Formats: sequence, structure tokens, C-alpha cells
Amino acid sequence: MTKILTPDICVIGGGAAGLSVAAGAAAFGVPVVLIERGRMGGDCLNYGCVPSKALIAAAKHAEAIRKAAEFGIAAGEPVVDYERLQARIRSVVDGIAPHDSVERFTSLGVEVIEATARFVDERTVSAGDRLIRARRFVIATGSSPAIPPIQGLGEVSFLTNETLFELKRLPGHLAVIGAGAVGLEMAAAYRRLGTQVTVVDEAAALSRQDPELAAIVLDGLRAEGTVLHERTTIRSVERTENGVRLLCERDGGPFRLDASDLLIAAGRAPNHLALDLDAAGIRHDARGIRVGADLRTSNRRVYAIGDAAGGRFTHEAAHHARLVVQRILFRLPAGRRRDIVPRVIFTDPELAEVGLTEQQAREKYAAAETVRWAYSGNDRARTDGLGPGLVKVVVGRRGRIVGAGIAGAGAGEMIGFWSFAIANRLTLKHVSGFVPAYPTLGEIGKQAAISYYSPMARNRFVRLAIRMLRGFG
Repeated sequence: MTKILTPDICVIGGGAAGLSVAAGAAAFGVPVVLIERGRMGGDCLNYGCVPSKALIAAAKHAEAIRKAAEFGIAAGEPVVDYERLQARIRSVVDGIAPHDSVERFTSLGVEVIEATARFVDERTVSAGDRLIRARRFVIATGSSPAIPPIQGLGEVSFLTNETLFELKRLPGHLAVIGAGAVGLEMAAAYRRLGTQVTVVDEAAALSRQDPELAAIVLDGLRAEGTVLHERTTIRSVERTENGVRLLCERDGGPFRLDASDLLIAAGRAPNHLALDLDAAGIRHDARGIRVGADLRTSNRRVYAIGDAAGGRFTHEAAHHARLVVQRILFRLPAGRRRDIVPRVIFTDPELAEVGLTEQQAREKYAAAETVRWAYSGNDRARTDGLGPGLVKVVVGRRGRIVGAGIAGAGAGEMIGFWSFAIANRLTLKHVSGFVPAYPTLGEIGKQAAISYYSPMARNRFVRLAIRMLRGFG
């Protein structure tokens, strides 16, 4: 028989966003039902952030072995035990999984239903043999790899981030379709592990990022041997005796690319089609569910967060979750801020941005300015042999920080400082007054801030004032 549940909140999706809402609400003693049709932890834990960063960490160690001779340490070409590498990735995932498990959330008081959710009407969801009539619903169904409409793709074997970590051998030659974050992260990692890697994209690589910063990252990838074919159209794909062949075309004419394996990293598609959103009066399209600044859908009972609402990152999903819990439980105003959400690409060098880019700021503010400071002027970067890098800070009137970008080692760690600065409407004056430890990469940002005020040293009125003050002894 169908069982009817009437919780305060029904969360659809057990990924980063949904779990954050469920745990947050349950902590206050609120009745919560969580529906998840697949693995708890969602894409981030099982196929995305966690396994990919574990792979990147392994690749970083391999590259450190290659470069050890630069530091006077005898070493050679690293030997990759791919079976052990994959076992370590699985162990990392398994170590985190209990935190996201059904058992843990049940212990928190959340009723977990392992089934597919579907809206029956504006206030009811069906899941397995249950009907859920909650006061509020939160859709957090995440996204899946988008598969481009390339002729012949359906006839060949290919990998996505959901199957890549099931690969039992190290690819000989990996062709990657997509020169965005996922494509380039995996390309860089496999190249360092010894795989020949070729990346193909119909647009420019890292086309959404600041061009000056992107160039530093792309130069680093090319220097390590990754081949990039930008502004290239893939006409078709076909199977070969040794793997796969891509028939491509660019300005120089047609060419073919033979590889042992093919990875599709051409973006993400939201997972909301199976929810029957029309039955609930929820407006949506192929890009996701339409929400307001408060993340509420066209159905006042329903919120959408994370990838379902156009988000792109796990930390952005957590931000959405906090806002929704704040809104539902405490009736407090909650509006998402895209300008404080960092955007990080974990290549090496890394690329991290937050707020407005230089170009966006110039289009929005007449008084926009940009200050820069290179890694080459930082002592820690020199001692560690970190190579090229750059910090850019974009400011509006009176030095208020409206954006920042970093290309270089540790960029992902450092960008949080600038997100905090934007969130709290800080100026470069605030940054120039803080004291970073020496020697650290954190000094780079302070030097950039100081450079903003350095023209004052040449100002004749300032110099005149100093001479007058000297007269007082």
C-alpha cells in the first residue's frame, strides 16, 4: 500500500547540495525526507571532485619526481602502477563515503528513500511506494555529462567523468573533447602519468576565463606535452582496430586524430527531466530550473539549488543550501551572490577567479582598474621553483575590490581571501594593511595592493606635505 509522508522538508537529490540541506534542517529537529535514486554523495564524491583530485594528486607526485633533478635530487622517469593508483582513488572515496551514507543521515533523523522522485501535482511527490506531501521541497538533482551531437559517437566506446575512474589500464593516447575545466584537468593529469594527450575544442581553450591568466595555464600544459587543437570542428568519430579516430577540421584544413581512448568533457546537463516538473507548475528548460534570486521556483513550495539551478561548483551548491535552510527555517531574506563564488581549475598551474574579470569590470564601471603582481617577484615562489604565475585584482571606485584572478601554484587556496574581500566590500587599503607571513605566496596579493597606491609616492602634493612635516623635527 502507498504510504503518505508529511515532512516539513522533502529534499530530492543526495549530492552535495541536497545533503547539506538535509543535514542542516535535521540539526534543528526539522522532519526531513531525502530522496536519492543513485549513489549517496552524488557526482562530486563518486565521479567528480574527489576522485579527480586524487588522480591529480598522484600526477603531481609523478611530475615532482621528474623535476627532482632541478633541486639536486637524483631521480628518473616515474614508474606508474595504475592498479595501485586506482586503488588509492577508491580508498579516498571510500573514506569519505560514510559521511554521506544512508546510515549517517538516518542517524541524524532524516528519512532516506532510495527511489526515483516524480511530482504528482503542485504539492506532492511520488517516490517508490510513498507519496510525500511536504511543506517545502528542495530540488538538488545535480547534473550529468553532456554528450555532443557528433556523427558516429554513438557507435564507439567513450569515457566520461562517470566512467573514467573505472578504467583498468593507463591509456596510451587519450583524446579529450572539451577544453574546459574537466577536460584540461584530466588532460594534464594523464599527461603527467605518461599518457599521450590531445585535446580538441570548437572554441578557444578556457574561453570563459580571463585571457591573460588562461594563457599562463595553457602555456604550462603545452610545455608538459599536452597537444591542444582549439577552434576545431569534429566532423565525425569512428572505431578503429586500436581505438578511436576523430575526423576534424580547422582553418588549415581537415585532419584525423587517432587515439586509444576518448574522453567526453563537453560540459554538463542538469538532471531534472524525470521529475515531471510540469505537473508541479515549475518552469524549466534544457539549461535547468528557473529560479529567482532566493532560489525559489515558479511553484512557491519548491526551491532548486546546485546544478539544478544553474550552479557549477560543489561549494556553490553548499552556498545555495545554506541560503535555502535560512529561508525555510527562519523566514530570513536569502539571495544568492554569484560574485563571491570562486571558480577554480585544478591544472598546474592552477587558475582561480572570483567576482568580475578585468573585461567585465571595464564594461560595468567607468573607473575600473586592474593591479597585477607576478609570482617572479615573490620569494616563496622562487625558493619552491614554482614557475610563472600572476595575481590580478580588479577594483572599482576608491579601490573597492570587485574581482580577482590568479594563475599559478596554490591559486585555489589563495582565491578564498579575495572572495572574503568581495563579500565584505573591502578595498585595497584593507589588503595593504594586513600582515602575511614571510615567505608565503600570500604576500603576492599584498604587493599587488601596495602597487595600487605606489603612484602616491610621486605625487607632488604628497611630497610637499612630507617636506612640511619634516620641518617640525
